[in-house]
Amino acid sequence: MRKANSTNSINETRLHLLCGMSHALSVIGGRWKASILFSLTDGRKRYSELRKDIPGVSERMLVAQLRELEADGLVERTVFPEVPPRVEYALTDFGRSTQPMLREISAWGAKHRKG
Repeated sequence: MRKANSTNSINETRLHLLCGMSHALSVIGGRWKASILFSLTDGRKRYSELRKDIPGVSERMLVAQLRELEADGLVERTVFPEVPPRVEYALTDFGRSTQPMLREISAWGAKHRKG
């Protein structure tokens, strides 16, 4: 954790305010967030479905990334009052707005990856 008033934190905040690219990457960046968002383009999914769609992600990391995406307003979490409880995740309107960008990034990556 960095102090909020550290030079590093102040510079990061300033960069996010001035640069749209920096802000976008801070919201969807990380190893798993784009994969989660891309998986949810198919519609609502339960946690177990997301785990199957995203091989290699640990339970701890998937939960953490889903919480961050929910906090940023990209993903909504719905808990159904059933026994056992059922939880579904879906893109918000804001989350759906990332779809064209994610498709372009995916196409670019597929075209330029080695191997």
